[in-house]
Amino acid sequence: MKAETGQDCLVIGYNEPPLERYASLVRQYGEYSEAYRDLKLSFVEIGGNKLNYVDLLNYVTKLAHQAKGDANGAEYKSGDIPTLAAVYLTNFLRRKGYRADYINLFQHEKEKLLAHLDENPLCVAITTTLYVLNLPAIEIIEFIRQHNRNVKIIIGGPLIANHARNYRGSERDVAHAQVGRVDKNEENEGFVAALDDLGADIYVIEGQGETTLAQIVACLKNGSDLSRVPNIVYREDGAYRITRTLPESNSLEENVVDWYDFRDDNLGATIQTRTARSCAFKCSFCNYPTRAGALTLASLEAIERELDSIQALGNVQNVVFIDDTFNVPFPRFKEICRLMIKKNYQFNWFSYFRCSNSDEEGFELMARSNCKGVFLGIESGSPRILENMNKAATVEKYVKGIERLREHGILTFGSFIIGFPGETEQTISETAAFIRETKPDYYRAQLWYCEPGTPVFHQREKFGIEGAGFVWNHNSMESMEAMDHIDKMFLSIKEALWLPQWSFDFWIIPYLIGCGISLGRFREFIHLADQLLTMEIASVPSHEKEQAQQEHLQNLVRVFA
Repeated sequence: MKAETGQDCLVIGYNEPPLERYASLVRQYGEYSEAYRDLKLSFVEIGGNKLNYVDLLNYVTKLAHQAKGDANGAEYKSGDIPTLAAVYLTNFLRRKGYRADYINLFQHEKEKLLAHLDENPLCVAITTTLYVLNLPAIEIIEFIRQHNRNVKIIIGGPLIANHARNYRGSERDVAHAQVGRVDKNEENEGFVAALDDLGADIYVIEGQGETTLAQIVACLKNGSDLSRVPNIVYREDGAYRITRTLPESNSLEENVVDWYDFRDDNLGATIQTRTARSCAFKCSFCNYPTRAGALTLASLEAIERELDSIQALGNVQNVVFIDDTFNVPFPRFKEICRLMIKKNYQFNWFSYFRCSNSDEEGFELMARSNCKGVFLGIESGSPRILENMNKAATVEKYVKGIERLREHGILTFGSFIIGFPGETEQTISETAAFIRETKPDYYRAQLWYCEPGTPVFHQREKFGIEGAGFVWNHNSMESMEAMDHIDKMFLSIKEALWLPQWSFDFWIIPYLIGCGISLGRFREFIHLADQLLTMEIASVPSHEKEQAQQEHLQNLVRVFA
């Protein structure tokens, strides 16, 4: 048995690589590629530097503070909310009796990580909830190797699941692979290359994975054979070995996070949580329900325990429920709202929300329980595309839902997908008209990502789908044409403000409210930032752009003066 030194397991949450580095990587696909054009809708260039909206916010607030003679203005950080996956895994391991801690933001907590590495933790576990490329994970792994070559590095989550789903170059899930050695032959070449690129020691391939992680920690702690741990691929004697599959079904009841146990971690004013696992719907562009299994719900009693622990912290202003469909089942949703009203929790809340799944009482309960904003995965304003997406919703219900939310003072953000199979210029016009009519507070339209493993990917023949990722074509549209339409929507729609995806998703709003920025000031900032972004997308000549930029920047500084 290894002598105890540092933590049994150190969990690392989110890593957002510097924008310049990420942009350079994406630009390799071409300056006019779909991927780079999609990214360009998230940053502006000031003085030759690429600034995402968080960078821009820091830039103008710093100028505002300097103008007032204050050199100690606040620094805002993208993702500066406790990463739920990291906190949940740490909480899970502690309940099992292991010594565990977490790093929330890799880019901003390297000194803390170094201190842990100096104490020789048994292993480090890297979560990948928000990663679509290896880059963020590789950066963490290289940093760990540079400072401690002995610690075992474990990585799991959606990024690894996506690599596994493409195992042997097919759609077959790695769960059906043969136990034993994974040879680097033609059949396994892509999978092995992905693992080699990452460079970790152990890979967890399971939709949940927390029990598997605990078994790995136990195995490393006791010096046992890793082959006994299910659901993993690990490197041994220069080769990869895969173990048997054993699906997990971890209890939400037993593993709710006791946030008060993390009271010394400077959690901040905004916290994320969940009350369910998986999703009740089967949208054809999404493979999450397949990955996560059947919808599993925490009881009202378990939810109350967790919310009580948040309330006990004393300084939480906002709670973000990240359930994919928080208001499903609807009777349960009403009970959660009634619980929050009864307990008189002193925090606001935000969530994903389905307009098609509510009634007047539901909207009233939301407002009374301090709901301040919702993320609406509307996806399209065209009935035909909604049908193709299997959205189980109608345009009429979306229209009525947004109207009711506005009447109850609840902020709305509409998310849209452009280019889905069946999309035409006419259906995109219907989506643009829908946004203009309903006027959500904020919106974003993003290019359909042709992802292997999604239900629509299995309908390639029906829709004539070719290609994958950001580069595709089907019977009615091709990806570059769809990207052109997104640019046109951004430049022409004035009835709702654009929120970019990179670094500044809807969940930045509760975070910034918790930092003391009012909704009114936030809206002013977005309005002016979008004007700066408009000059980038419209390719305004440099001699016109420079003067206009200075005017917009001066106005932004005044917002925070």
